[in-house]
Amino acid sequence: MAVRRSRTAVSSYPRHLAGKLGGAVVSLFAVLVTSFFLFRILPGDPVRAMTHGRPTSAEQMATLRGQFGLDLPVWQQFTEYCAKALTGDLGMSYQFRAPVGELIAGRLPATLLLTGVAVAVYSALGLWLGTRAAWRHGGLADRLHTGVALTLWSVPSFWLGLLLIIVFAVGVGPVPGVFPTGGMESGGGETGIAYVLDVAHHMVLPVLTLVAVGYAQTLLVMRSSLLDERGGDYLVTARAKGLRDAVVRRRHAVPNALLPTVTMVFINLGHVAAGSILVETVFSWPGLGGLFYQALSVPDLPLVQGLFVVFAGAMIVMNLLADLLYPLLDPRVAR
Repeated sequence: MAVRRSRTAVSSYPRHLAGKLGGAVVSLFAVLVTSFFLFRILPGDPVRAMTHGRPTSAEQMATLRGQFGLDLPVWQQFTEYCAKALTGDLGMSYQFRAPVGELIAGRLPATLLLTGVAVAVYSALGLWLGTRAAWRHGGLADRLHTGVALTLWSVPSFWLGLLLIIVFAVGVGPVPGVFPTGGMESGGGETGIAYVLDVAHHMVLPVLTLVAVGYAQTLLVMRSSLLDERGGDYLVTARAKGLRDAVVRRRHAVPNALLPTVTMVFINLGHVAAGSILVETVFSWPGLGGLFYQALSVPDLPLVQGLFVVFAGAMIVMNLLADLLYPLLDPRVAR
C-alpha cells in the first residue's frame, strides 16, 4: 500500500510541475503587461522633469520624446517593450542615460547583502521563537513573544528606522550616536578587513529595522501552524512510546508544521531581490529600493518598469520553488 502511494505521488509530480510552470509563465506575462500600463498613469511628464530648470524649446522637447519613443502610439510602445523585455533589454533610463539592466546589476549586490542578511536572521529567529511560543502555549514566554511580535509587526518600517537613527546614530541624552546615519561605507578608502568592518558598521541599523519588523510575521505563522499540530494523534502516539518532549517536538511536530512557514520563508527570499524601498531610502542604502524611489520621482518609466519586473519576477520564482518543494515535504500536495 505504501509503495503504491509512493508510485502515485511520483507519477503525479510531472503533472504538478507542468501546472506550476505554466502558472509562472502566465504570471510573468501579466507582470509585463501590468508594469507597462500601471506606470503610464503616473502623473508628470518625464521629458519636462529631465529638462526642468533648463531653457528648452518645443522642438528640443519633441526631439527628446522621439529619442525615448514617447511620441509613438501606446500599443506600439507596448509591443516594442515586450519584444525587448523577452530578450533581456529593459530599455534606457531617462534619468541616468544608461541601460536599465546595467543600473539594476550595479545596485543589486548592495540589496542582496542587506536584505539577505536580514532575511536569514529574522527567518531563523522567527522559526525558533515561534516554535518555543507554540510548544509552551499560554505561558509567560508565549504571551511575551506574541505581544512583542504583534507590536513590531504593526510598526511602519520607515518610522522604526527614523527612530533608530535618532537614538543610535544622532544620540539622545546619555545615549551616544555610535552608528552612521546612512550610506553603505564611509568612503575613507578602506580595504580588506577594515572595509568589511566598515560596511558591517553601516548595516547594523538597517538590518535591525528589517529584522524587528520581519521576524514577527514568521513567528506568528510558525506559532499558529504548530498550535494546529499539537493535538494530533501521532503526537499522542509518539509520547506513548516514551519519546522525550524535545524529540517529539523536533522530529514529529515541527516537520509537519513547516509547510505554511516554508511559503513564508520563500516569500521572504523573494524580498531579498526586491529589497525594502522604505528602509533603503531612510538609510540612504545604495540598493534597488533606493533606485526605485529615485525612478518614481521623475518618473523614469523604463527604470520603474524594469525594477517592477525584477521585483515581481523574484517573487514569482520563489513561489514557484516553494510549490515545487511542497511535494517533497508532503507527497499529498502533488495528488
